[in-house]
Amino acid sequence: MSNAPDPRPSALPPVVDRDAFQAELDRLRVREKAHTREGDAIAAARRWLPMVEVDADQELIGPDGPLTLLETFEGRRQLIAYYFMWNPARPAAEQCEGCTFSAGQVAELSHLHSRDITYAVFSQGRNVAVGGADPRTSYEESLRYRDFMGWRMPWYSAQPSLGGLLTGREAGLFHLVCYLRDGDRVFETYWTTRRGVEAMDYAYALMDLTVYGRQESWEDSPPAWPQECTDTRSDAGSPRWQPASGRPGGRPIAQWPRLEAGHSDELGAVRPRPDGPHRCH
Repeated sequence: MSNAPDPRPSALPPVVDRDAFQAELDRLRVREKAHTREGDAIAAARRWLPMVEVDADQELIGPDGPLTLLETFEGRRQLIAYYFMWNPARPAAEQCEGCTFSAGQVAELSHLHSRDITYAVFSQGRNVAVGGADPRTSYEESLRYRDFMGWRMPWYSAQPSLGGLLTGREAGLFHLVCYLRDGDRVFETYWTTRRGVEAMDYAYALMDLTVYGRQESWEDSPPAWPQECTDTRSDAGSPRWQPASGRPGGRPIAQWPRLEAGHSDELGAVRPRPDGPHRCH
């Protein structure tokens, strides 16, 4: 729900009868089917890619302490890891809105597990603007962020081995990486970043089906179409989920329902307070 003004009357498609509407949709459907077939062909090309071996013993941090990359597979044959940007020692409101948007959309893991795939988040302990802090402290903060968001996916810190895990890539930028295990050996089979990470998303995919799309300025839309949405941060919670007036104002949009549900977004060391949990705004 949004309190954004209704689109102006001119921001409407032409009104036609059902037959004319279906005829236009049928023409578009030809392109949609071609797009689907091309997507299938690209997916097939991924399956024919070579792979590169990586050190299976690279260290990560888990809830029970250090563990290896191999152990994060949880015994399955494949692993998809989302490398989450992190802003050490900062409250929830100052964490990455893009990573929050992407990671929060991967909820039901049983379908992946049925194909022998583990999905996990690898917190980097840093972002592109800020270097890493103490690995264990940053990891515990990120775990509290996961709990604040109500997520349940496996969550590790990649900070101890970030350079090796992201060889040739920009540490602190979000990445989606696929791995294959062969016994005790681990291979990297694919990786992507930026808009490639939209593979995790359903929200944009559904927005793209609507008449106004994502409502962002870069889209090719008719004149007068609403295009004011440029961010995934918001200055105010539900029902006022408008874009933030300026970065880094506001907080990631998905945080508002958690606040309304009474979740604390304090990510520092937990200390009891006489007036109960408090929130960082």
